[in-house]
Amino acid sequence: MNWKSGISFLAPFLALLRKTRRSPPKSFRRVRPGDPEWPAASAWEGLNTQVGGRLLKVSDPLAACRADPYGKACRDLFANLRNPYYILDQVNLTQTSGWARAWTSQPSAYAVVAESAVDVAAAVNFAREHRLRLVVKGTGHSYKGTSNAPDSLLIWTRNMRKVQMHDAFVPQGCMGKVAPQPAVSCDAGCIWGHTYNEVTTKGGRYVQGGDCMTVGVAGLISSGGFGAWSKRYGTAAANLLEAEVVTADGRIRVVNACNDPELFWALKGGGGGSFGVITRLTLRTFELPAEFGTVDVTVRASSKSAYRRLIGQFVSHYREYLFNPHWGDQVQFLNGHILRINMSCQGLDQAQMEAAWKPFSQFLRSSSDDYAIPKTPGFAIFPARTLWDPRVVFEEPDDVISDSRPGAPIENFVWAGDEEEAGRYIHGWGSAWLPEDLLQPARQEALADALFAASQQGSFVLQFKKALAGGDREQIEASRDTATNPQVLKAFALALVGDGGPPAFAGIPGHEPPSNAHQTAAGITRIMDALYKLVPDAGTYVSESDYFLKDWQRAFWGSNYPRLKKAKDRYDPDGLFTVHHGVGSEDWSDDGFTRHT
Repeated sequence: MNWKSGISFLAPFLALLRKTRRSPPKSFRRVRPGDPEWPAASAWEGLNTQVGGRLLKVSDPLAACRADPYGKACRDLFANLRNPYYILDQVNLTQTSGWARAWTSQPSAYAVVAESAVDVAAAVNFAREHRLRLVVKGTGHSYKGTSNAPDSLLIWTRNMRKVQMHDAFVPQGCMGKVAPQPAVSCDAGCIWGHTYNEVTTKGGRYVQGGDCMTVGVAGLISSGGFGAWSKRYGTAAANLLEAEVVTADGRIRVVNACNDPELFWALKGGGGGSFGVITRLTLRTFELPAEFGTVDVTVRASSKSAYRRLIGQFVSHYREYLFNPHWGDQVQFLNGHILRINMSCQGLDQAQMEAAWKPFSQFLRSSSDDYAIPKTPGFAIFPARTLWDPRVVFEEPDDVISDSRPGAPIENFVWAGDEEEAGRYIHGWGSAWLPEDLLQPARQEALADALFAASQQGSFVLQFKKALAGGDREQIEASRDTATNPQVLKAFALALVGDGGPPAFAGIPGHEPPSNAHQTAAGITRIMDALYKLVPDAGTYVSESDYFLKDWQRAFWGSNYPRLKKAKDRYDPDGLFTVHHGVGSEDWSDDGFTRHT
């Protein structure tokens, strides 16, 4: 949010938030290694026995580099850090290596390699009883660094990977209240790529999830979660039917609309790592469309004025032909007056897909002196069941990158372009939801002007898949019953800008964080400021937002925050689960070790 809009806007929200807060707690500090209260070796051995020998003392992943930064072992490590599947299998690493001036990936002191909810409960009880900093990691995809903390006990759920299909699922305790429906249950360590392979390739169904193959199912649901066709299938969180979760008291709970409904609601987009440790999720599945389609078009304008016309034309075209449940994905505004369209569709055939773009194509042909198309536009329709089929995707080797480790399973692949996410060191990030009323004829010029102004500051993207306006009414209503900021219901796109570089760690020669990261971050701020002039009070998506956002409670959850804080105080009154900008984190120091008085 642009704070120049004034504090007065937030006054009613802050007053409501104060009503939900408990009396100020007494000062509380978690213990670190070396403190007198740190658990003795015998206590750790007792925990190890409880969890079947799956307690690890975590090593420094950079030890070889600290010993010999130019040696083969260090070179091999940084080569592996570009493989997200390698990172997935390391207890001491995270998919993002850090964020400039914010955080750096650091290993925990100990980790429980959980294989069941019972293991998780043992770790939760141990952390609570010994006043330890507790961290939860599945795949480690948090941009905000919430899946790592030094001097902590880590609950690592990666080994919990069971996927089970259901023909007629009824949540526990809901018999007679909820109709049976097709669903899929996923353990906490499941990733979306493998889940799609089970649900779609093998099962012939569709489940709403994320685009990145190595993102965890549990993490995406906790943050709300979007897929390519969110306007058709709603948010991932809205499709949650039931969750097994271990709360701060060590109880293993099965929650749904009938059991612990407030906790169930909070898990649907209330943010990962704040309410408990999710160990299993059950999601509704949908009938699979016959076909999916993709559109890939790059247009370069010859001048600023031509680029502004192009943006205006696209805004008008989107409102008229693409603002509906069939279409998703994104359009990029790139340096050099380039518009790159990467859209996808479901429920359309080849002729219908091409017809939706015919007026835009005619506009480009009528102004051929102003617009160049560097490569042949791509319009492709393919059987929906093949989208995540590893036997099929490798027929187009330029589109995918496989896990390079010897013996890696064939389903270990990522889409080309996503590989840069592995080990990424973030320089800066920003995002904002754009409301659907900007698409009305009277406001399209203002929208196009703002997009053009932002493009003159740098590259950014509009992701239509991460907003629900224009979508299926039933799915919008289902998403209304989640903790996500209600702005998403009336937003047509998420404007997003982020930048970063290869893995970076302070003190490792040749791999130090870049000194110019602050300049990149300043450029991102300028882009966002150009958009905030149009939407000064825009909310945003918790998983892809600015680490330094000041009014994060309002931005992430809007009017839902007081209800979330009440649920937090009920299920985790002592703040065992504390993450950066998570519900209730305002009660804690930035490192999560000291509770404010």
